[in-house]
Amino acid sequence: MVNFESMRVIPVRLWAIAILSGVVQVLSFPLAGPVPLWRSALCWIALAPLLMALTGKDANGRPLRAIQGAALGYCSGFVWYLGNCYWIYPTMHAYGGIARPASAGILVLFCLYLGLYHALFGTLIAVLRRGRLGVQGALLVSPFVWVAVELARSRITSFPWDLLGTAQVDNALLTRLAPYTGVYGLSFVIAAVNALWLTRISLKDRRYTRTGLTVAGVAIVLLYVVFLRHTQRPISEGASATAVLVQENIGVGAAAAAAGPELTIGQELSTFSSLSLFPLNGEVCYGMPEVSSTKCVGPLSPQQGNSPDQTRYLVQTNVIVWPEAPNRFVDTYTDFRAALSRLARTANAPVIVAGMGVDADSQTEQGYHLYNSANFIRPDGSFAQRYDKMHLVPFGEYTPYKKLFFFAGDLLQDVGLFEPGKQRRVFTTGGHTYGTFICYESVFGDEIRQYEDMGADVLVNISDDGWYGDSSAAWEHLNMVRMRAIENHRWVLRATNTGITASIDPQGRVFMAAPRHVRTSLRAGFDYEHDVTFYAAHGDLFAYLCALITAAALAASLLFGRHHLDNSPLPAAS
Repeated sequence: MVNFESMRVIPVRLWAIAILSGVVQVLSFPLAGPVPLWRSALCWIALAPLLMALTGKDANGRPLRAIQGAALGYCSGFVWYLGNCYWIYPTMHAYGGIARPASAGILVLFCLYLGLYHALFGTLIAVLRRGRLGVQGALLVSPFVWVAVELARSRITSFPWDLLGTAQVDNALLTRLAPYTGVYGLSFVIAAVNALWLTRISLKDRRYTRTGLTVAGVAIVLLYVVFLRHTQRPISEGASATAVLVQENIGVGAAAAAAGPELTIGQELSTFSSLSLFPLNGEVCYGMPEVSSTKCVGPLSPQQGNSPDQTRYLVQTNVIVWPEAPNRFVDTYTDFRAALSRLARTANAPVIVAGMGVDADSQTEQGYHLYNSANFIRPDGSFAQRYDKMHLVPFGEYTPYKKLFFFAGDLLQDVGLFEPGKQRRVFTTGGHTYGTFICYESVFGDEIRQYEDMGADVLVNISDDGWYGDSSAAWEHLNMVRMRAIENHRWVLRATNTGITASIDPQGRVFMAAPRHVRTSLRAGFDYEHDVTFYAAHGDLFAYLCALITAAALAASLLFGRHHLDNSPLPAAS
């Protein structure tokens, strides 16, 4: 039972600054397009109000208890998820056909569920603050606690969407940590800076105290600069290989019905094959699309670009990629296999195409197993193998606890029957190896890094972000894919249904991109990399270290009991 008396003695100002923290966390990430620099910088102060609230005192002048810290954290987390994942509502209603009240209910339940992780963070900080560590100790340990909770969110709920470090994906200095620590290292630094705003360190004023602190500070800065110089990756001067990334722009849900008669499977195969062989001379962005500083080149004249009259087929195409999309491509269909074989032979290039994988099984009720898959076709037209998506989207591709969520049946009617794949696969041809991950799998850094260990020298992401509409989700998703490129020091070829289709370099920069919401193909440059980063080799080692330190600090607080000295909270929160 919830102790409501404990809730009543939490001062209103603590509730207010906890909510403020949730709002600022939301503003640090995309809202409806690329996030401007000034908003991404808000992450450096986003956690400070929450930490101020958690290290405050109740109305009786006592440090907050664990249940009170949990309540404040839960409130902040609910606001964070409501603002960051608001796109769940239009996705369920506009594209899933679920009634507005039910869609709103799904969003609220989602926020209440995942808000428990912020509640866990609040609980741990409150316990540490009441223990021997006191206010300052709890603040100094808080970055470790934050990363440990992010790790729990990834491992337990499998929803590491927009981890705090992703907000700084454009910070060229900070992202140098990612090949060693993954995104968790960035989260740690951001959380540490937030804690240091509030930390007061008392030292005896001895003769050389100021000099010692100054020398130590300068030494830390110099060591970091040396570290950067020795770990800096060479910036690619160009790209030696070329990929054709097809953007099908097929309508999703209600948008598909409003678009008019849909193409037949034969028409789709013919249209997308043509786009693969003769990329349209449409607009190409050299950098992040829809950003004022990005150079976008409009349609080229016939004299500048390729056309069927000038160039019969593509020259030096290294790979063709089709995205995940709401098409009806099934790998057992004869027409599908014939069309893709013909395309690969004509272009003399390997092809990676999304579709539905079917394995017959008379022992099952429906007589088969259905997978969301990527098919690999060699340049000679033979089907090499298939990768079945292992990490499915809950409530989109499968329904956990389906009987409990019966009201989501309309959304899941067509796409909720997939089964997870059983193993990762890479595709090797022409001396190069491609590691392909599908849509939602891109948020799991510890899974994507396994492709590098399997020999992949380029990563391929096929996705359908059409379900998100024009919300923030497409941009959030892109930034997480960019983080995967940095962690693994690999180029990422990203083909999406409605955008953002792009090639991303190993520093996480968008090298070339196509505009959204147009049927087109992008002839994008990329390169192959062969090194193995520390993160790719060892995974979330840093995050587990943070979890270990958190557990040790918590054990010390519980074993040695409450701190009885007058360790007052920060003046603003007292």
